[in-house]
Amino acid sequence: MTDRDSAGFEAYARVGQRRLYRTAYLLCGSAEGAQDLTQTTLAKLFQHWRRASAADNLDAYAKTVLVRTYVAERRRTLRDLLAHTRSAPRTENQSAPHADLRVTLLAVLGELPPRARAMVVLRYWEDLSVESVASLLRCSESTVKSQCSRSLVRLRARLGDAHDYATGS
Repeated sequence: MTDRDSAGFEAYARVGQRRLYRTAYLLCGSAEGAQDLTQTTLAKLFQHWRRASAADNLDAYAKTVLVRTYVAERRRTLRDLLAHTRSAPRTENQSAPHADLRVTLLAVLGELPPRARAMVVLRYWEDLSVESVASLLRCSESTVKSQCSRSLVRLRARLGDAHDYATGS
Protein backbone atom coordinates (compact mmCIF):
# COMPACT_ATOMS: atom_id res chain seq x y z
CA MET A 1 0.00 0.00 0.00
CA THR A 2 1.36 3.39 -0.96
CA ASP A 3 1.48 6.42 1.32
CA ARG A 4 -1.32 7.95 -0.73
CA ASP A 5 -3.50 4.85 -0.25
CA SER A 6 -2.72 4.85 3.45
CA ALA A 7 -3.62 8.52 3.78
CA GLY A 8 -6.87 7.92 1.87
CA PHE A 9 -7.83 5.09 4.21
CA GLU A 10 -6.99 7.13 7.31
CA ALA A 11 -9.13 10.01 6.06
CA TYR A 12 -12.06 7.69 5.38
CA ALA A 13 -11.67 5.89 8.71
CA ARG A 14 -11.75 9.19 10.63
CA VAL A 15 -14.94 10.32 8.90
CA GLY A 16 -16.74 6.98 8.50
CA GLN A 17 -15.92 5.33 11.82
CA ARG A 18 -18.75 6.98 13.77
CA ARG A 19 -21.34 6.11 11.11
CA LEU A 20 -20.16 2.49 11.06
CA TYR A 21 -20.20 2.39 14.86
CA ARG A 22 -23.85 3.52 15.05
CA THR A 23 -24.96 0.73 12.73
CA ALA A 24 -22.72 -1.78 14.53
CA TYR A 25 -24.23 -0.77 17.89
CA LEU A 26 -27.72 -1.47 16.64
CA LEU A 27 -26.63 -4.81 15.26
CA CYS A 28 -24.63 -5.92 18.32
CA GLY A 29 -26.61 -4.25 21.08
CA SER A 30 -23.51 -3.44 23.12
CA ALA A 31 -20.78 -0.83 22.99
CA GLU A 32 -17.99 -3.41 23.23
CA GLY A 33 -19.42 -5.55 20.45
CA ALA A 34 -19.96 -2.50 18.27
CA GLN A 35 -16.38 -1.35 18.81
CA ASP A 36 -15.05 -4.78 17.91
CA LEU A 37 -17.25 -5.00 14.82
CA THR A 38 -16.29 -1.50 13.70
CA GLN A 39 -12.59 -2.23 14.13
CA THR A 40 -12.88 -5.56 12.30
CA THR A 41 -14.70 -3.80 9.46
CA LEU A 42 -12.05 -1.09 9.25
CA ALA A 43 -9.30 -3.73 9.30
CA LYS A 44 -10.96 -5.53 6.39
CA LEU A 45 -11.35 -2.26 4.52
CA PHE A 46 -7.68 -1.48 5.09
CA GLN A 47 -6.68 -4.93 3.89
CA HIS A 48 -8.62 -4.46 0.64
CA TRP A 49 -8.37 -0.68 0.39
CA ARG A 50 -7.54 -0.54 -3.33
CA ARG A 51 -10.70 -2.41 -4.21
CA ALA A 52 -12.78 -0.56 -1.60
CA SER A 53 -11.59 2.90 -2.64
CA ALA A 54 -12.44 2.10 -6.25
CA ALA A 55 -16.07 1.33 -5.34
CA ASP A 56 -18.77 3.64 -6.67
CA ASN A 57 -20.11 4.25 -3.16
CA LEU A 58 -17.50 3.71 -0.45
CA ASP A 59 -20.01 4.07 2.39
CA ALA A 60 -22.22 1.37 0.91
CA TYR A 61 -19.18 -0.87 0.42
CA ALA A 62 -18.15 -0.36 4.06
CA LYS A 63 -21.70 -1.03 5.29
CA THR A 64 -21.76 -4.24 3.25
CA VAL A 65 -18.51 -5.37 4.88
CA LEU A 66 -19.89 -4.46 8.32
CA VAL A 67 -23.15 -6.37 7.91
CA ARG A 68 -21.57 -9.44 6.36
CA THR A 69 -18.93 -9.52 9.09
CA TYR A 70 -21.66 -9.27 11.75
CA VAL A 71 -23.72 -12.09 10.24
CA ALA A 72 -20.65 -14.33 9.80
CA GLU A 73 -19.47 -13.73 13.38
CA ARG A 74 -22.94 -14.35 14.82
CA ARG A 75 -23.28 -17.58 12.87
CA ARG A 76 -19.88 -18.72 14.08
CA THR A 77 -20.68 -17.77 17.70
CA LEU A 78 -24.09 -19.43 17.57
CA ARG A 79 -22.64 -22.57 16.00
CA ASP A 80 -19.94 -22.76 18.70
CA LEU A 81 -22.46 -22.11 21.46
CA LEU A 82 -24.84 -24.78 20.21
CA ALA A 83 -22.00 -27.26 19.87
CA HIS A 84 -20.91 -26.81 23.49
CA THR A 85 -24.12 -26.32 25.43
CA ARG A 86 -27.30 -28.17 26.03
CA SER A 87 -30.38 -26.19 25.13
CA ALA A 88 -32.53 -25.11 28.05
CA PRO A 89 -36.14 -24.07 27.74
CA ARG A 90 -36.49 -20.32 27.18
CA THR A 91 -38.38 -18.31 29.73
CA GLU A 92 -40.34 -15.25 28.84
CA ASN A 93 -38.48 -12.18 30.01
CA GLN A 94 -41.06 -9.52 30.82
CA SER A 95 -39.62 -6.03 30.97
CA ALA A 96 -40.53 -3.63 33.72
CA PRO A 97 -43.37 -1.29 32.78
CA HIS A 98 -41.15 1.78 33.09
CA ALA A 99 -38.03 0.36 31.40
CA ASP A 100 -36.13 2.65 29.12
CA LEU A 101 -37.52 2.11 25.62
CA ARG A 102 -34.05 2.08 24.10
CA VAL A 103 -32.80 -0.69 26.39
CA THR A 104 -36.00 -2.65 25.82
CA LEU A 105 -35.74 -2.28 22.06
CA LEU A 106 -32.11 -3.43 22.05
CA ALA A 107 -33.01 -6.43 24.17
CA VAL A 108 -35.85 -7.40 21.83
CA LEU A 109 -33.67 -6.83 18.77
CA GLY A 110 -31.18 -9.21 20.39
CA GLU A 111 -33.80 -11.96 20.31
CA LEU A 112 -33.99 -11.84 16.52
CA PRO A 113 -31.75 -14.14 14.48
CA PRO A 114 -28.67 -12.34 13.07
CA ARG A 115 -29.91 -12.01 9.47
CA ALA A 116 -33.37 -10.86 10.53
CA ARG A 117 -31.85 -8.32 12.90
CA ALA A 118 -29.55 -7.08 10.15
CA MET A 119 -32.51 -6.73 7.80
CA VAL A 120 -34.56 -4.74 10.33
CA VAL A 121 -31.66 -2.44 11.20
CA LEU A 122 -30.74 -1.82 7.56
CA ARG A 123 -34.32 -1.42 6.38
CA TYR A 124 -35.74 0.75 9.16
CA TRP A 125 -32.77 2.38 10.92
CA GLU A 126 -30.52 2.92 7.92
CA ASP A 127 -33.61 3.53 5.74
CA LEU A 128 -32.31 1.39 2.90
CA SER A 129 -34.60 0.15 0.17
CA VAL A 130 -35.66 -3.48 -0.02
CA GLU A 131 -33.47 -3.85 -3.09
CA SER A 132 -30.42 -2.48 -1.26
CA VAL A 133 -30.89 -4.76 1.74
CA ALA A 134 -31.36 -7.77 -0.54
CA SER A 135 -28.16 -6.89 -2.37
CA LEU A 136 -26.21 -6.38 0.85
CA LEU A 137 -27.31 -9.69 2.32
CA ARG A 138 -27.27 -11.60 -0.96
CA CYS A 139 -30.88 -12.73 -0.83
CA SER A 140 -34.09 -12.09 -2.73
CA GLU A 141 -36.26 -9.05 -2.21
CA SER A 142 -39.15 -11.27 -1.15
CA THR A 143 -36.95 -12.74 1.60
CA VAL A 144 -36.24 -9.24 2.91
CA LYS A 145 -39.94 -8.34 2.85
CA SER A 146 -41.08 -11.51 4.59
CA GLN A 147 -38.30 -11.49 7.20
CA CYS A 148 -38.88 -7.82 8.01
CA SER A 149 -42.60 -8.38 8.27
CA ARG A 150 -42.18 -11.35 10.62
CA SER A 151 -39.56 -9.52 12.65
CA LEU A 152 -41.77 -6.45 13.07
CA VAL A 153 -44.66 -8.63 14.26
CA ARG A 154 -42.32 -10.26 16.77
CA LEU A 155 -40.93 -6.90 17.91
CA ARG A 156 -44.41 -5.41 18.34
CA ALA A 157 -45.58 -8.44 20.32
CA ARG A 158 -42.56 -8.32 22.65
CA LEU A 159 -42.55 -4.54 23.07
CA GLY A 160 -46.20 -4.40 24.11
CA ASP A 161 -46.72 -1.23 26.20
CA ALA A 162 -43.32 0.15 25.22
CA HIS A 163 -44.49 0.22 21.60
CA ASP A 164 -47.63 2.16 22.61
CA TYR A 165 -45.46 4.62 24.52
CA ALA A 166 -43.21 5.20 21.53
CA THR A 167 -46.10 5.81 19.15
CA GLY A 168 -47.98 8.04 21.56
CA SER A 169 -51.04 5.74 21.70
